[in-house]
Amino acid sequence: MLLGPAIDASLEDWRRMLDVNVAGLLWCAHAALPHLLKAADGPRGVADMVNVSSVAGRTTRPGSNVYNLTKHGVGAFSESLRQEVASRGVRISLIEPGAVDTELRTHNRPEIQAQMGRRLANVELLRAGDIADAIAYIVTRPRHMSINELLVRPTDQTE
Repeated sequence: MLLGPAIDASLEDWRRMLDVNVAGLLWCAHAALPHLLKAADGPRGVADMVNVSSVAGRTTRPGSNVYNLTKHGVGAFSESLRQEVASRGVRISLIEPGAVDTELRTHNRPEIQAQMGRRLANVELLRAGDIADAIAYIVTRPRHMSINELLVRPTDQTE
């Protein structure tokens, strides 16, 4: 999540986001799919892949253009893959966290961190464990039930 205006943006930051958020997800999905298809034939009769996106995969804001691009892409890939493997017992889910208290924000330049701090000053951020709980919920549903998308925001987050 390397945010900032597109004008005079670092192409290296853009490449890094594409490499991690899109290519990384694609390579992991490609490697996991044969194992998931095999697992779906096992005793549970289902296997799960949960892709992590962001609220930025649903809504855009100035200064997050490439991050938005990557997260919208994660959503599109996940839905298309879900349609492709659903009949074979593999559930593809997408979780879209809002503001979570992680080191992610510290990857940005100081002025961007300050903007984010002001925007989220009165928001009680989610914790990593909150997202883990949501993922546990997704993967423990009965075989006949698939959680396709789950948007999880702090109660106080308005955007």
